[in-house]
Amino acid sequence: MTDPTSDVRQFTVRAEDDGIRLDRWFKRHLPEANFNTVSRWARTGQLRLDGARAKPGDHIAAGQVIRVPPAEPVKNPRPKRERPALSAEQVEFAQSMVLHHDAEALVLNKPPGLATQGGTKTTEHVDGLLDALTFDRDDRPKLVHRLDKDTSGALLVARTPRAAAFFSKHFSGRSAKKIYWALVVGMPEIDDGMIDLPLAKQPGTGGEKMHVDEENGQSAKSRYRVIERAGNRAAWVALQPLTGRTHQLRAHMAAIGHPIVGDGKYGGQAAFLTGGVSRKMHLHARRIRIDHPDGGKLDVTAPLPDHFAETMDTLGFDPALGDPVDFTDAPPPAGREQKKAKARAHAKAVRKERRGERRSRGRG
Repeated sequence: MTDPTSDVRQFTVRAEDDGIRLDRWFKRHLPEANFNTVSRWARTGQLRLDGARAKPGDHIAAGQVIRVPPAEPVKNPRPKRERPALSAEQVEFAQSMVLHHDAEALVLNKPPGLATQGGTKTTEHVDGLLDALTFDRDDRPKLVHRLDKDTSGALLVARTPRAAAFFSKHFSGRSAKKIYWALVVGMPEIDDGMIDLPLAKQPGTGGEKMHVDEENGQSAKSRYRVIERAGNRAAWVALQPLTGRTHQLRAHMAAIGHPIVGDGKYGGQAAFLTGGVSRKMHLHARRIRIDHPDGGKLDVTAPLPDHFAETMDTLGFDPALGDPVDFTDAPPPAGREQKKAKARAHAKAVRKERRGERRSRGRG
């Protein structure tokens, strides 16, 4: 990359930026040129890619030349906010999460209760610990997907901009494969099923909760398979989200009448088991499998957190039975459509009953 001057500038796209959007390139390398500025340059024909007019959303390739107008004076520039230095304990904790480490990727075993990213009143999160995971590189790793705060398990982190673009493309294209383990309340009637129920943000929750919305919801599909049962009390299931909606697995399992153990948000009090079973959520990202930027597959399995393992032991489940379930076989055959319809009818009845309970409480 050439040094900026007061004249028109030209930059050659490096291999690590191959495939990213042009606006993302500016965010990485010329952050002083905000999106509005870049858009204005594009509209006026001043922004060029290999001599042709370019738009902020264009994808760029290694070796291409980006033509950028002269630098513009910045009025009252904001001081760059420095991230606080991590303590020795934070560094040790962050590095203890690492399950896999190579030149392009890290896979972490995120514990339950730790958010992936910050937000309102959330100061402890994985993103805030990434400075501890640079290892032999100068730049900071980058998150490419997320897990809910109370969901544990395999979390992929890109170590290079090239890997970040590569992995993000595979997540958006749904070619990344994630398998979850969950303990659910009750005994699902169908052992191997597909939940096909559209989801939307539930009104009145500020977007913090999803619900089934047949008319306005976005398509959401989840596959599940029962691995073992503990009588009528609980079941251990493997789950594979085929779409990527917020809280998808949690909302889907609750919608068919079998909320995830410990998930009070979607299952209410019915989600908690007695007999000393932990009240923490029992949803774990057990395995992630995705193409690697350097070829081949990245395939990593995450050990269970203590509370999940203890509940498995309490209920008499054998963890060795779970990993053979990888959903490489075909989805449930068309002959089960009638049972799937029955599951949908049951879900509708559960939702209607819960609405009735809310109305009764409102009149009380």
